[in-house]
Amino acid sequence: MSHLQYFDYQGFGERSKRELNYSQAVRIDNRIEISGQGGWDRLTEDYPESISDEVDHAFDNVEHALQQAGGKGLEQVYKLRIYITVPLDEIVEPIVRNLKERFKAHGPLLTVVQVAALYKIMRIEIEAEAHLG
Repeated sequence: MSHLQYFDYQGFGERSKRELNYSQAVRIDNRIEISGQGGWDRLTEDYPESISDEVDHAFDNVEHALQQAGGKGLEQVYKLRIYITVPLDEIVEPIVRNLKERFKAHGPLLTVVQVAALYKIMRIEIEAEAHLG
């Protein structure tokens, strides 16, 4: 769909586009959809050892991808899909903490799904949809 506007941030995003041919975000009219974001460092592509840090980085990467596509930030996100590879009780605290700290004005729609595996050593991946208003 060449009429849509796609975005790839520096580092991981540009490499993914070049090597795998997928984008980090797409703008559709007054919405932005964010491709699954893991807890990687965007430039080094390293993953934190701490699951809490990995969750924080994943939320950071969602917000960064949104901003690179012209959004303001997480306040525009209305829907999250979170995929995890670990039992929910091992990761629920940092997820809930991020939801409470980052979404002060609203609670987005949320789906959490446990899966067998994600890219490389990822334990969390977050997809998001935002409305620009």
